[in-house]
Amino acid sequence: MSNGDNPYEKSAGYGAGDAHYSASVEFGAAAAPVSPQPAPSAQSFSLSDTPQAPAADLIKDTTTAAFTADVIQESRNQPVLVDFWAPWCGPCKQLTPIIENAVRAAGGKVKLVKMNIDEHPAIAGQLGVQSIPAVFAFKDGQPVDGFMGALPESQVKAFIDKLTADAGGDEIAGALEAAREAVANGDQQMAAQVFSAILQRDPENVDAIGGLADLLFEAGQKEQAEQVLARAPDKHRDAAPIAAVQAKMALAEQVADLGDSAELEKRIAADPNDHQARFDLALLQNAKGDRSAAAENLLAIIRADREWQDDGARAQLLKFFEAWGPSDPATLSARRRLSSLLFS
Repeated sequence: MSNGDNPYEKSAGYGAGDAHYSASVEFGAAAAPVSPQPAPSAQSFSLSDTPQAPAADLIKDTTTAAFTADVIQESRNQPVLVDFWAPWCGPCKQLTPIIENAVRAAGGKVKLVKMNIDEHPAIAGQLGVQSIPAVFAFKDGQPVDGFMGALPESQVKAFIDKLTADAGGDEIAGALEAAREAVANGDQQMAAQVFSAILQRDPENVDAIGGLADLLFEAGQKEQAEQVLARAPDKHRDAAPIAAVQAKMALAEQVADLGDSAELEKRIAADPNDHQARFDLALLQNAKGDRSAAAENLLAIIRADREWQDDGARAQLLKFFEAWGPSDPATLSARRRLSSLLFS
């Protein structure tokens, strides 16, 4: 594919052969056309300024039986991080002192609950944990964010800062919000400009990499999208914004030969227990952007027959969550309903 085929090359300044991002876009100038809320000025805040809470109150181990009290209920008081780990996991041992120190430094704004998946595998399985260490953040009884792998101390602290922030954000956070609003308003070129400008400032920003790659993929430029994703450093390859685009690409390939949704709907009308037709319809609905309907059909299969295709409907729903992103309204709504089915 030539650079001329890329509808964003002129506006985003990103081409297949570029060695860098070259858009001449100012954050302030990019924000005007989409009328985002102005980003609050950055505040200098040190976690060490916060009074230290007793470690015993901030960090604890939990079990399957105690998970509801330690995590679901406790997260209504402040965010709770759940660290899924195992004794044999080397990266888990690297992450443990880092995340514990960061939680202590936050001085009670967040708590840490650790779960040994060898002794208590059920919760990790239900949440779709496929590799460890895996950290899920819970707020108000629901999972809202997370990360995988042994992140460095700076990134763990940044994750906690983002999770516990009441308001505000730095210049890049404001620019990311402007880009997302541009996408929501249908101004893909402006969004591409802003994402590219962010990458000038911060070439490893996973939100901007994922955002730009997603725009290219949605425009039919799969090869260009893959080239953008390839620029993510190895340490960020599993980051949620990047994994979401990769999952979306995989789902698009999955639905290529599924046929007509009307025919699948006829099959379901004739036999509501035709789970394969309902499953295929969910894939097509997701491909067309009807996320709520796709989730509803998979939840219907789980409700009717949890064991169908080795719990295949739940596994597919977790793939949707990954593709949609943890903060997407469809993900949050469907994950709440899935939790109700699993934990009721």
